[in-house]
Parts: sequence; C-alpha cells; structure tokens
Amino acid sequence: MSTDVWAELATIAEQVATEAGLHVLRAHRERMESDAEAAGAGLEIGTKSTITDLVTAVDKESEELIRARLSELRPGEPVLGEEQGADGEAEPGQVAWVVDPIDGTVNFVYGLPQFAVSVAAQVDGRSVAGAVVDPVSGRTWTAWRGGGAWLEGRKLQVSSPGKLELSLVATGFAYDPRRRLKQADLVREMIGRVRDIRRGGSAALDLCAVATGWVDAYFENGLSRWDWAAASLIAEEAGAKVINPGQDPQLGDGTFAAAPDIADKLYELVVAAGAAEI
Repeated sequence: MSTDVWAELATIAEQVATEAGLHVLRAHRERMESDAEAAGAGLEIGTKSTITDLVTAVDKESEELIRARLSELRPGEPVLGEEQGADGEAEPGQVAWVVDPIDGTVNFVYGLPQFAVSVAAQVDGRSVAGAVVDPVSGRTWTAWRGGGAWLEGRKLQVSSPGKLELSLVATGFAYDPRRRLKQADLVREMIGRVRDIRRGGSAALDLCAVATGWVDAYFENGLSRWDWAAASLIAEEAGAKVINPGQDPQLGDGTFAAAPDIADKLYELVVAAGAAEI
C-alpha cells in the first residue's frame, strides 16, 4: 500500500472518530447540565476486569456508531473494539481497524473533561493511519505512516528537553491493584530523576501530548491495542521514539514514547526500575 492510501485511511479514521466524538460530547453535556451530584449519576455503568474498570452505555453506543460507519465506508474489513472485541481475522496485507470508543471512561463517568475517541487502521498488526478526537476541546490529531502527525492542520514535532532531569513525563496506572502498586514503585524511582510526572487518565491523549510537545515522554504498562494503536503512530510520526507492547521484553507489556534526546536515558531508567516485572 502507498502513503496516499494510508492518508485516505487517516481521513476515514478522522471522520468516524469525529462523528462518535460528537455523540460522546452530547452525552457528556447532558449529564453536566443535569447537575448530578454523584459520580456517574444518570449513566448506565457496568464493570469489566475489576470493580474500578468501568464501562458505560455511551462507550457501547460510540463503538456501535463507529462500526456501522466503517462497515459503510470500508466494507468487509475486520474491526477490533474495546467493547465488542474482534469481529474477524484480517488476511495478510488486509486493513483492520482498532477502535477505542471512549479512552478515559473513568474521567467521563466523573465528568472530568479529559477523554478521547481513537480509531486506527492497521496492516499486519502495524498501525498505518489513525485519528484521536478530544470531544470536549474539539482537538483532532491525525497521522499516517510517512505522512507526519497533525493537529488541526499544524504538523507536529516532539519537544527537545535536552536532559532527563528537565523532562515532563506522563504515565498511567492499571486497574489491577497489584499492578498499580508495582507501577507506583516505578514512579517512585522516576520522580527524583525527571522534572515532574503527569497522570491524565487517557493513554491516547497522553501519547498525543508527547506528539504535541506538551509532555516530553510517556510510559505505561498494561495497555490494550485500542489504547495505543492510533496515538502511538501519532507520537512516532511527530518524531518520538516509540515502543509498543510486545516489541521489547525489557519493557514487558509497556508502551514507551519519548523525545529522542531523552529517550535512551528514560528507557534505561524504566528498565532499571523493573518495567519488565510489572
């Protein structure tokens, strides 16, 4: 496939992510306007892997919308989504879609306006195009392999902090309490070696923040493919050094994205802090 084809896939990813984002935004605004006092009031909420791993009816509706639109625009191509799983296996060389209908569901439930819709196209397990939409701010990040990363028409370039001690690093925590404690130990090892740590609650937005230069790096264990499929490509196309889960045994199932001038030092730090054991 050519770069032009991947650019077309990025346009489709942006289109369907934007449509789903509008649906999610309406639900968010309706809940805010209801002036609900309790977290999640007025929402149909369930749990998945643990009692803290939430799913709402809006997650499911958003994914259904994305699947329906992809079936119209790219019929016959399989989709992997967070809520409905995989609907088929991709043939070698075939485009497959990876969908996160709301990345940052806990934030969404609490009314914290930091969540995203993520849609990626992959070929043979490798992301070739993707879009991440922040419904509340209206920001849309897009990328296609070889075509750069873009935010609202502006081509992105990662930061250049110069030294690890001057870097702002984003991270996140798993739903499993045992993994969270190990991740906290890693952050404890890191916090004295960097400028500061940020934890936003949406892996997709954190990776896009690396691409935009709002943070210098991001690392987290335990992400699923739909969490990183679009946003890690966006970070990579903006110039970040990116390692996805399964690509490096020393990181375990970690997702790593960093500005090039601190990437090696940060990599050494998270490996020494036990990333492979988390």
